[in-house]
Amino acid sequence: MKMIASVDKKWAIGKGGKLLVSIPEDMQLFRQETRGKVVVMGRKTLESLPAGEPLYERRNIVLTKDSSYKKDNAVICHSVDEVLEHLKQYDTEDVYVIGGESIYEQFMPYCDVAHITKVDYIYDADRYMPNLDQDDAWEIARTSDEKTYFDICYEFVEYRRKS
Repeated sequence: MKMIASVDKKWAIGKGGKLLVSIPEDMQLFRQETRGKVVVMGRKTLESLPAGEPLYERRNIVLTKDSSYKKDNAVICHSVDEVLEHLKQYDTEDVYVIGGESIYEQFMPYCDVAHITKVDYIYDADRYMPNLDQDDAWEIARTSDEKTYFDICYEFVEYRRKS
């Protein structure tokens, strides 16, 4: 299983239910990586998507505590164990955890690759993902050259769980 996220220098991922920044090349990478795959997200992440609808051309799995929650074109689960049971029918290489904060925390133990877009800035944020640079279980496998979008500097970093 994989994680995919865009983070700032403090590993912040969002504020007020929105991403911190929108970088076209990052969005393109997200689409390339996840299209035709399975995405696991929380209810708030689903509701933050355009029109609050599941992502097109992906199998959407949503974890929520709300037992009455329903959404067309999404599998709704109410526990990590239920999500993991549902995921058994898919190749783990085709599963991407896409957020938010508590979903990254809950599914990190099951992930072995993380595609992180690291933005060289500190944003005002209220949601974070665990800092893989401070986690001895993870190491950097690949890093892109530094890129810029207007005045935003960023790089793509692939982390792998140490074996």
